[in-house]
Amino acid sequence: MWSTIRGVRMGARSSAVLGVVLLLGACAPGCLLPRQQRMVQVRLFFGRDIPGGGMVDDAAWADFAARVLTPTFPDGFTVVEGLGQWRNPADGQITREKSFVVEVDGAISAARVDQVSAAYRTAFHQISVGVTSTEICAAF
Repeated sequence: MWSTIRGVRMGARSSAVLGVVLLLGACAPGCLLPRQQRMVQVRLFFGRDIPGGGMVDDAAWADFAARVLTPTFPDGFTVVEGLGQWRNPADGQITREKSFVVEVDGAISAARVDQVSAAYRTAFHQISVGVTSTEICAAF
């Protein structure tokens, strides 16, 4: 017995092996809950200390969120206040500061993340904005 898949002629044994491989692929672990979908989760870490003095206060943050975050991530995001610590690569000093952690789930482009990071660094004279990303399963 012969089968043809995309113009490739295979014997019965090859067809059976291919069938098992396809079946195993279909049974690969997916999301735990039925309504969940695979998506990307990005976290951005915004330090509140302004180099040279001062701090990004609640009013300045609210303005930044309204002008930059909301139009860039119109499907939504979550903001959590945090306390971060990092080592300045230029001088090796440890800095501890209040921060905002923004989490965005869904269809996120690198360009949008870069746009938000650049806007914050420019507006508040920051050296960097931390960014992590991971694949998750989620339902909303």
